[in-house]
Amino acid sequence: MSVTAPAGFAAAGVTAGLKKSGGLDLAIVANLGPLANAATVFTSNRCKANPIIWSQQVMSDGRVSAIVLNSGGANCYTGSIGFQTTHATAEAVAEQLQVSSGDVLVCSTGLIGEQLDLGKLTAGVFEAGVALKNGAASAAAAGLAAAQAIMTTDTRPKQATQVSPAGWTIGGMAKGAGMLAPGLATMLVVITTDAVLSSAQLDAALREATRVTFDRLDSDGCMSTNDTVSLLASGASGVDADPDEFTTALTDLCRDLTLQLQGDAEGAAHDVAIAVRNAASETEAVTVARAVSRSNLFKAAIYGNDPNWGRVLAAVGTIPEADAAFDPYGIDVAINGIQVCTAGEPDQPRELVDLTPRAVSVVIDLHAGTAGATIWTNDLTHDYVEENSAYSS
Repeated sequence: MSVTAPAGFAAAGVTAGLKKSGGLDLAIVANLGPLANAATVFTSNRCKANPIIWSQQVMSDGRVSAIVLNSGGANCYTGSIGFQTTHATAEAVAEQLQVSSGDVLVCSTGLIGEQLDLGKLTAGVFEAGVALKNGAASAAAAGLAAAQAIMTTDTRPKQATQVSPAGWTIGGMAKGAGMLAPGLATMLVVITTDAVLSSAQLDAALREATRVTFDRLDSDGCMSTNDTVSLLASGASGVDADPDEFTTALTDLCRDLTLQLQGDAEGAAHDVAIAVRNAASETEAVTVARAVSRSNLFKAAIYGNDPNWGRVLAAVGTIPEADAAFDPYGIDVAINGIQVCTAGEPDQPRELVDLTPRAVSVVIDLHAGTAGATIWTNDLTHDYVEENSAYSS
Protein backbone atom coordinates (compact mmCIF):
# COMPACT_ATOMS: atom_id res chain seq x y z
CA MET A 1 0.00 0.00 0.00
CA SER A 2 1.05 3.61 -0.35
CA VAL A 3 -1.15 6.63 0.42
CA THR A 4 -3.69 4.35 2.09
CA ALA A 5 -1.14 2.66 4.36
CA PRO A 6 -1.36 5.28 7.16
CA ALA A 7 -4.55 5.30 9.21
CA GLY A 8 -7.04 8.05 8.51
CA PHE A 9 -6.83 8.10 4.70
CA ALA A 10 -8.96 6.82 1.85
CA ALA A 11 -8.27 6.94 -1.88
CA ALA A 12 -9.94 6.24 -5.21
CA GLY A 13 -8.87 6.17 -8.83
CA VAL A 14 -11.43 6.28 -11.64
CA THR A 15 -11.82 6.78 -15.37
CA ALA A 16 -13.26 10.21 -16.12
CA GLY A 17 -12.63 10.09 -19.87
CA LEU A 18 -9.84 12.69 -19.89
CA LYS A 19 -7.26 10.32 -21.39
CA LYS A 20 -7.63 9.24 -24.99
CA SER A 21 -6.47 5.79 -23.92
CA GLY A 22 -9.54 5.37 -21.72
CA GLY A 23 -7.44 4.51 -18.69
CA LEU A 24 -7.74 5.67 -15.11
CA ASP A 25 -7.26 9.43 -15.04
CA LEU A 26 -8.71 10.95 -11.86
CA ALA A 27 -7.77 10.29 -8.25
CA ILE A 28 -8.87 11.57 -4.86
CA VAL A 29 -6.99 11.14 -1.60
CA ALA A 30 -9.12 12.07 1.40
CA ASN A 31 -7.81 12.88 4.88
CA LEU A 32 -10.35 11.48 7.34
CA GLY A 33 -8.69 13.07 10.34
CA PRO A 34 -8.81 13.81 13.16
CA LEU A 35 -6.13 16.26 11.99
CA ALA A 36 -6.01 18.01 8.62
CA ASN A 37 -2.48 19.40 8.79
CA ALA A 38 -0.48 19.66 5.58
CA ALA A 39 2.56 21.02 3.81
CA THR A 40 3.23 21.39 0.11
CA VAL A 41 6.20 22.25 -2.09
CA PHE A 42 5.42 23.62 -5.54
CA THR A 43 7.41 24.00 -8.75
CA SER A 44 9.72 27.01 -8.86
CA ASN A 45 8.79 27.58 -12.50
CA ARG A 46 7.41 31.11 -12.85
CA CYS A 47 4.93 29.80 -15.41
CA LYS A 48 2.58 27.98 -13.06
CA ALA A 49 -0.54 26.02 -13.94
CA ASN A 50 -3.98 26.98 -12.63
CA PRO A 51 -4.04 24.11 -10.07
CA ILE A 52 -0.79 25.46 -8.59
CA ILE A 53 -2.24 28.95 -8.29
CA TRP A 54 -5.36 27.53 -6.59
CA SER A 55 -3.45 25.19 -4.30
CA GLN A 56 -1.08 27.91 -3.15
CA GLN A 57 -4.14 29.74 -1.84
CA VAL A 58 -5.40 26.57 -0.14
CA MET A 59 -2.07 26.17 1.66
CA SER A 60 -2.24 29.61 3.27
CA ASP A 61 -3.55 28.06 6.51
CA GLY A 62 -1.70 24.71 6.31
CA ARG A 63 -4.96 22.77 6.34
CA VAL A 64 -5.97 20.18 3.71
CA SER A 65 -8.91 17.78 3.81
CA ALA A 66 -8.44 16.21 0.38
CA ILE A 67 -6.44 16.32 -2.80
CA VAL A 68 -7.82 15.66 -6.28
CA LEU A 69 -5.51 14.85 -9.14
CA ASN A 70 -6.11 14.33 -12.85
CA SER A 71 -3.99 13.19 -15.76
CA GLY A 72 -5.00 13.90 -19.34
CA GLY A 73 -4.46 17.66 -19.17
CA ALA A 74 -2.23 20.12 -17.32
CA ASN A 75 -4.76 22.97 -17.16
CA CYS A 76 -1.85 25.38 -17.69
CA TYR A 77 -2.09 28.52 -19.82
CA THR A 78 -5.83 28.04 -20.06
CA GLY A 79 -6.77 31.49 -18.76
CA SER A 80 -9.66 32.38 -16.49
CA ILE A 81 -11.72 29.47 -17.81
CA GLY A 82 -9.01 27.08 -16.67
CA PHE A 83 -8.91 28.60 -13.21
CA GLN A 84 -12.69 28.33 -12.98
CA THR A 85 -12.37 24.66 -13.91
CA THR A 86 -9.91 24.16 -11.06
CA HIS A 87 -12.20 25.97 -8.62
CA ALA A 88 -15.22 23.97 -9.78
CA THR A 89 -13.31 20.71 -9.38
CA ALA A 90 -12.43 21.61 -5.80
CA GLU A 91 -16.08 22.50 -5.18
CA ALA A 92 -17.21 19.15 -6.56
CA VAL A 93 -14.81 17.31 -4.24
CA ALA A 94 -15.93 19.42 -1.30
CA GLU A 95 -19.56 18.55 -2.00
CA GLN A 96 -18.81 14.83 -2.18
CA LEU A 97 -16.75 14.76 1.00
CA GLN A 98 -18.65 17.43 2.93
CA VAL A 99 -15.59 19.61 3.45
CA SER A 100 -14.64 23.15 2.48
CA SER A 101 -13.43 23.68 -1.07
CA GLY A 102 -10.80 25.95 0.46
CA ASP A 103 -9.27 22.80 1.98
CA VAL A 104 -9.02 20.87 -1.30
CA LEU A 105 -5.76 20.78 -3.22
CA VAL A 106 -5.98 20.31 -7.00
CA CYS A 107 -3.27 18.80 -9.20
CA SER A 108 -3.27 18.27 -12.96
CA THR A 109 -0.79 16.78 -15.41
CA GLY A 110 -0.69 16.44 -19.17
CA LEU A 111 -0.71 18.72 -22.21
CA ILE A 112 -0.26 22.47 -21.67
CA GLY A 113 -2.61 24.88 -23.42
CA GLU A 114 -5.72 22.70 -23.67
CA GLN A 115 -8.90 23.18 -21.67
CA LEU A 116 -10.05 20.32 -19.47
CA ASP A 117 -13.60 19.05 -19.88
CA LEU A 118 -15.32 20.20 -16.68
CA GLY A 119 -18.26 17.87 -17.22
CA LYS A 120 -15.98 14.86 -17.33
CA LEU A 121 -14.05 16.12 -14.30
CA THR A 122 -17.11 16.58 -12.13
CA ALA A 123 -18.56 13.23 -13.24
CA GLY A 124 -15.26 11.60 -12.32
CA VAL A 125 -15.24 13.32 -8.95
CA PHE A 126 -18.75 12.01 -8.30
CA GLU A 127 -17.70 8.46 -9.22
CA ALA A 128 -14.60 8.70 -7.03
CA GLY A 129 -16.71 10.10 -4.20
CA VAL A 130 -19.07 7.13 -4.40
CA ALA A 131 -16.10 4.75 -4.31
CA LEU A 132 -14.72 6.51 -1.24
CA LYS A 133 -18.05 6.35 0.57
CA ASN A 134 -18.78 2.74 -0.32
CA GLY A 135 -15.28 1.43 0.21
CA ALA A 136 -15.66 -0.47 -3.04
CA ALA A 137 -12.02 -1.58 -3.05
CA SER A 138 -9.54 -2.69 -0.41
CA ALA A 139 -7.22 0.00 0.91
CA ALA A 140 -4.30 -1.43 -1.07
CA ALA A 141 -6.31 -1.66 -4.29
CA ALA A 142 -7.69 1.86 -3.83
CA GLY A 143 -4.21 3.26 -3.28
CA LEU A 144 -2.91 1.47 -6.38
CA ALA A 145 -5.81 2.77 -8.49
CA ALA A 146 -5.05 6.32 -7.36
CA ALA A 147 -1.37 5.87 -8.25
CA GLN A 148 -2.32 4.55 -11.68
CA ALA A 149 -4.78 7.37 -12.33
CA ILE A 150 -2.09 10.06 -12.15
CA MET A 151 0.22 8.39 -14.70
CA THR A 152 0.91 9.98 -18.10
CA THR A 153 3.91 8.55 -19.97
CA ASP A 154 4.82 6.49 -16.90
CA THR A 155 5.06 2.78 -17.57
CA ARG A 156 4.28 1.81 -13.99
CA PRO A 157 2.88 3.33 -10.78
CA LYS A 158 5.29 4.49 -8.07
CA GLN A 159 4.48 3.77 -4.42
CA ALA A 160 6.44 3.62 -1.17
CA THR A 161 5.84 3.12 2.56
CA GLN A 162 7.81 3.74 5.77
CA VAL A 163 6.72 2.34 9.15
CA SER A 164 8.12 3.70 12.42
CA PRO A 165 8.63 1.51 15.50
CA ALA A 166 6.98 4.36 17.39
CA GLY A 167 3.65 3.44 15.81
CA TRP A 168 3.17 5.84 12.89
CA THR A 169 3.35 5.26 9.14
CA ILE A 170 4.17 7.27 6.03
CA GLY A 171 2.88 6.35 2.57
CA GLY A 172 3.44 7.97 -0.81
CA MET A 173 2.67 7.82 -4.51
CA ALA A 174 4.35 9.63 -7.39
CA LYS A 175 4.11 10.08 -11.12
CA GLY A 176 6.71 11.35 -13.53
CA ALA A 177 8.70 10.09 -16.48
CA GLY A 178 9.76 13.25 -18.30
CA MET A 179 10.40 16.92 -17.53
CA LEU A 180 12.22 15.77 -14.41
CA ALA A 181 14.32 18.63 -13.12
CA PRO A 182 14.25 21.05 -10.18
CA GLY A 183 12.35 22.53 -8.79
CA LEU A 184 11.10 19.24 -7.73
CA ALA A 185 12.14 16.98 -10.34
CA THR A 186 6.10 16.44 -14.92
CA MET A 187 6.01 15.20 -11.31
CA LEU A 188 3.18 14.88 -8.82
CA VAL A 189 3.67 13.35 -5.38
CA VAL A 190 1.17 12.74 -2.59
CA ILE A 191 2.51 11.67 0.81
CA THR A 192 0.33 10.75 3.79
CA THR A 193 1.08 10.08 7.42
CA ASP A 194 -0.92 9.21 10.51
CA ALA A 195 1.68 10.80 12.80
CA VAL A 196 0.71 13.72 15.01
CA LEU A 197 2.62 16.70 13.64
CA SER A 198 1.83 20.38 13.17
CA SER A 199 1.73 22.00 9.74
CA ALA A 200 4.95 23.84 10.57
CA GLN A 201 6.69 20.58 11.49
CA LEU A 202 5.42 18.95 8.29
CA ASP A 203 6.67 21.88 6.23
CA ALA A 204 10.16 21.75 7.75
CA ALA A 205 10.41 17.99 7.22
CA LEU A 206 9.10 18.12 3.66
CA ARG A 207 11.45 20.89 2.56
CA GLU A 208 14.46 19.08 4.00
CA ALA A 209 13.41 15.79 2.38
CA THR A 210 12.73 17.25 -1.07
CA ARG A 211 15.97 19.25 -0.97
CA VAL A 212 18.09 16.11 -1.03
CA THR A 213 15.81 13.82 -3.08
CA PHE A 214 13.35 15.17 -5.66
CA ASP A 215 15.35 18.36 -6.13
CA ARG A 216 18.36 16.25 -7.07
CA LEU A 217 16.64 14.26 -9.77
CA ASP A 218 17.64 15.89 -13.05
CA SER A 219 16.63 13.50 -15.77
CA ASP A 220 16.45 15.89 -18.71
CA GLY A 221 16.97 19.43 -17.40
CA CYS A 222 13.35 20.40 -18.15
CA MET A 223 11.21 21.93 -15.40
CA SER A 224 7.47 21.37 -15.24
CA THR A 225 4.77 23.98 -14.71
CA ASN A 226 2.73 21.62 -12.51
CA ASP A 227 5.14 19.93 -10.07
CA THR A 228 3.60 19.46 -6.63
CA VAL A 229 4.69 17.47 -3.61
CA SER A 230 2.08 17.36 -0.84
CA LEU A 231 2.30 15.92 2.66
CA LEU A 232 -0.93 15.32 4.59
CA ALA A 233 -1.16 14.31 8.25
CA SER A 234 -4.27 12.70 9.76
CA GLY A 235 -2.92 12.20 13.29
CA ALA A 236 -4.96 8.98 13.36
CA SER A 237 -2.16 6.99 15.02
CA GLY A 238 -2.38 9.24 18.06
CA VAL A 239 1.43 9.18 18.26
CA ASP A 240 3.42 12.40 18.49
CA ALA A 241 6.28 11.82 16.07
CA ASP A 242 9.79 12.92 16.91
CA PRO A 243 10.48 15.56 14.20
CA ASP A 244 14.01 14.31 13.51
CA GLU A 245 12.94 10.68 13.22
CA PHE A 246 10.05 11.70 10.99
CA THR A 247 12.30 13.77 8.72
CA THR A 248 14.68 10.84 8.33
CA ALA A 249 11.86 8.43 7.45
CA LEU A 250 10.28 10.97 5.10
CA THR A 251 13.62 11.49 3.35
CA ASP A 252 14.01 7.74 2.91
CA LEU A 253 10.53 7.51 1.40
CA CYS A 254 11.17 10.44 -0.93
CA ARG A 255 14.48 8.92 -2.02
CA ASP A 256 12.68 5.65 -2.79
CA LEU A 257 10.14 7.48 -4.96
CA THR A 258 12.88 9.58 -6.58
CA LEU A 259 14.76 6.48 -7.70
CA GLN A 260 11.51 4.95 -8.99
CA LEU A 261 10.98 8.10 -11.06
CA GLN A 262 14.55 7.90 -12.34
CA GLY A 263 14.12 4.25 -13.27
CA ASP A 264 11.03 5.01 -15.37
CA ALA A 265 12.42 8.07 -17.17
CA GLU A 266 11.29 8.32 -20.76
CA GLY A 267 13.37 6.13 -23.04
CA ALA A 268 16.27 5.78 -20.60
CA ALA A 269 18.65 2.82 -20.93
CA HIS A 270 20.91 3.79 -18.01
CA ASP A 271 20.26 5.21 -14.55
CA VAL A 272 23.21 7.46 -13.70
CA ALA A 273 24.27 8.59 -10.22
CA ILE A 274 26.74 11.47 -10.34
CA ALA A 275 28.45 11.84 -6.97
CA VAL A 276 30.75 14.78 -6.28
CA ARG A 277 33.15 14.33 -3.38
CA ASN A 278 35.39 16.73 -1.46
CA ALA A 279 33.82 19.94 -2.70
CA ALA A 280 34.18 23.22 -0.82
CA SER A 281 30.45 23.14 0.05
CA GLU A 282 27.35 21.04 -0.55
CA THR A 283 25.99 23.74 -2.85
CA GLU A 284 29.13 23.62 -4.97
CA ALA A 285 28.98 19.83 -5.10
CA VAL A 286 25.41 20.03 -6.40
CA THR A 287 26.43 22.64 -8.98
CA VAL A 288 29.22 20.44 -10.32
CA ALA A 289 27.13 17.27 -10.41
CA ARG A 290 24.25 19.06 -12.11
CA ALA A 291 26.52 20.45 -14.82
CA VAL A 292 27.54 16.92 -15.74
CA SER A 293 23.96 15.65 -15.57
CA ARG A 294 22.91 18.27 -18.12
CA SER A 295 25.66 17.54 -20.63
CA ASN A 296 24.04 15.97 -23.66
CA LEU A 297 27.49 14.88 -24.84
CA PHE A 298 28.08 12.97 -21.62
CA LYS A 299 24.57 11.49 -21.58
CA ALA A 300 24.88 10.36 -25.22
CA ALA A 301 28.24 8.72 -24.44
CA ILE A 302 26.67 6.75 -21.58
CA TYR A 303 23.90 5.61 -23.93
CA GLY A 304 26.60 4.33 -26.29
CA ASN A 305 28.34 2.49 -23.41
CA ASP A 306 31.31 4.81 -23.90
CA PRO A 307 33.11 5.77 -20.64
CA ASN A 308 34.24 9.09 -22.12
CA TRP A 309 35.52 10.75 -18.96
CA GLY A 310 36.76 13.74 -20.94
CA ARG A 311 33.13 14.79 -21.35
CA VAL A 312 32.76 14.72 -17.57
CA LEU A 313 35.68 17.11 -17.07
CA ALA A 314 34.55 19.32 -19.95
CA ALA A 315 31.17 19.75 -18.25
CA VAL A 316 32.78 20.44 -14.86
CA GLY A 317 34.93 23.11 -16.49
CA THR A 318 31.91 25.12 -17.61
CA ILE A 319 31.28 26.19 -14.02
CA PRO A 320 32.60 29.69 -13.16
CA GLU A 321 35.25 29.82 -10.45
CA ALA A 322 32.89 31.94 -8.34
CA ASP A 323 30.35 29.10 -8.31
CA ALA A 324 32.67 26.21 -7.47
CA ALA A 325 36.25 26.14 -6.25
CA PHE A 326 38.54 23.46 -7.68
CA ASP A 327 41.80 22.99 -9.54
CA PRO A 328 40.81 21.94 -13.07
CA TYR A 329 43.95 19.80 -13.23
CA GLY A 330 43.50 18.19 -9.82
CA ILE A 331 40.22 16.32 -10.41
CA ASP A 332 39.75 12.54 -10.12
CA VAL A 333 37.00 10.65 -11.99
CA ALA A 334 35.82 7.07 -11.46
CA ILE A 335 33.15 5.37 -13.56
CA ASN A 336 31.55 2.18 -12.27
CA GLY A 337 34.39 1.71 -9.83
CA ILE A 338 37.22 2.16 -12.32
CA GLN A 339 39.56 5.11 -11.66
CA VAL A 340 39.80 6.48 -15.20
CA CYS A 341 41.29 9.86 -14.29
CA THR A 342 43.56 10.97 -11.44
CA ALA A 343 44.65 14.59 -10.97
CA GLY A 344 43.46 15.48 -14.42
CA GLU A 345 45.45 12.73 -16.13
CA PRO A 346 44.59 9.29 -17.52
CA ASP A 347 44.64 6.48 -14.98
CA GLN A 348 43.09 3.03 -15.60
CA PRO A 349 42.24 2.22 -19.25
CA ARG A 350 38.69 3.21 -20.07
CA GLU A 351 38.23 -0.18 -21.69
CA LEU A 352 38.02 -1.65 -18.20
CA VAL A 353 34.74 0.19 -17.53
CA ASP A 354 31.65 -1.97 -18.07
CA LEU A 355 28.64 0.17 -19.00
CA THR A 356 26.37 -2.67 -20.06
CA PRO A 357 24.48 -2.72 -16.71
CA ARG A 358 21.65 -0.20 -16.35
CA ALA A 359 23.12 1.34 -13.20
CA VAL A 360 26.02 3.75 -13.77
CA SER A 361 28.09 5.41 -11.05
CA VAL A 362 30.22 8.47 -11.76
CA VAL A 363 32.34 9.77 -8.86
CA ILE A 364 34.08 13.12 -9.21
CA ASP A 365 36.61 14.10 -6.56
CA LEU A 366 37.36 17.84 -6.57
CA HIS A 367 39.92 17.79 -3.75
CA ALA A 368 38.62 21.21 -2.70
CA GLY A 369 36.98 20.52 0.67
CA THR A 370 34.96 17.91 2.54
CA ALA A 371 31.39 18.34 1.21
CA GLY A 372 29.55 16.12 -1.24
CA ALA A 373 26.26 15.59 -3.07
CA THR A 374 24.68 13.26 -5.62
CA ILE A 375 22.53 14.08 -8.64
CA TRP A 376 20.49 11.33 -10.31
CA THR A 377 20.02 11.44 -14.07
CA ASN A 378 19.69 9.20 -17.15
CA ASP A 379 21.34 8.74 -20.50
CA LEU A 380 20.07 10.43 -23.68
CA THR A 381 18.55 7.88 -26.03
CA HIS A 382 16.83 7.59 -29.40
CA ASP A 383 13.73 6.49 -27.50
CA TYR A 384 13.70 9.73 -25.47
CA VAL A 385 13.66 11.79 -28.67
CA GLU A 386 10.97 9.55 -30.16
CA GLU A 387 8.86 9.74 -27.01
CA ASN A 388 8.96 13.53 -26.89
CA SER A 389 8.37 14.04 -30.59
CA ALA A 390 5.42 11.67 -30.69
CA TYR A 391 3.79 12.68 -27.39
CA SER A 392 2.76 16.22 -26.54
CA SER A 393 3.50 17.27 -22.97
